[in-house]
Amino acid sequence: MTVLDRLGDKLEGKGKPILYGLIGLVVLGALVGFYVTWNSRKKDEARRAMGRAIAIAATPVSPMSPSIDPNAPKFTTERDRAQKAIEEFQKVSAKYGDPYRTEARYFIATNLLYVEREKAISELVELSKVSIPEVAMLSKFALAQVKESDTKYDEAAQLYSELAALNSTVVTPETANLRLANVYDKQGKKKEAVELLFNIADASRKAKDDDGTPLPPSSAGREAAEKLQKLDPERYAKLTPEAPQALPFGLG
Repeated sequence: MTVLDRLGDKLEGKGKPILYGLIGLVVLGALVGFYVTWNSRKKDEARRAMGRAIAIAATPVSPMSPSIDPNAPKFTTERDRAQKAIEEFQKVSAKYGDPYRTEARYFIATNLLYVEREKAISELVELSKVSIPEVAMLSKFALAQVKESDTKYDEAAQLYSELAALNSTVVTPETANLRLANVYDKQGKKKEAVELLFNIADASRKAKDDDGTPLPPSSAGREAAEKLQKLDPERYAKLTPEAPQALPFGLG
């Protein structure tokens, strides 16, 4: 600071304010750098915490499930697993900000379906309205599946239709329309179900990459074709034939 004061004296007049302004910028830059480093570490910590919670939620339910890690958790019922997963996701929600807090709320809600179903449904309704698009769409999709399993087909169909119209990569129109076709089938609306299944399967068989090379049918496209074959063999026969797939290099 002595050297800076001397330099400030030489600048005279507005010299010192300018000099101290530059010092302020240097300090501010240091603080920004510290924050960026701290924030990055915080994000990594949040991701690891989410990963641990998700791993618990995905643990197979079996009293005799083999595990490489003897200390890994084992669950005999889905309810037990859900309760443990909820505890872990609640830790994430309480400690970290968005998007991790809201993502954790989504996982809590889906696991609550095994513990407190009505509370879970209420939470999914709220989450379907949040400002984080991915969470909102996944929550709406989960809610639609709940409505479908509860035989509330009209409500499920409405939700699946809304998801299909969003044209998202999180819940794709293919996926939403495939579920919608299943709902129509359960409602006895065979014509509507057949039309959706045909469109999904046919579009999947016609799909090409940027170079014009035919793409392999998607999993949703294949499932739609299988369901269509069972539901309406005549309409199935009118599907665009599957394009032959190129063999791996060096084979054939």
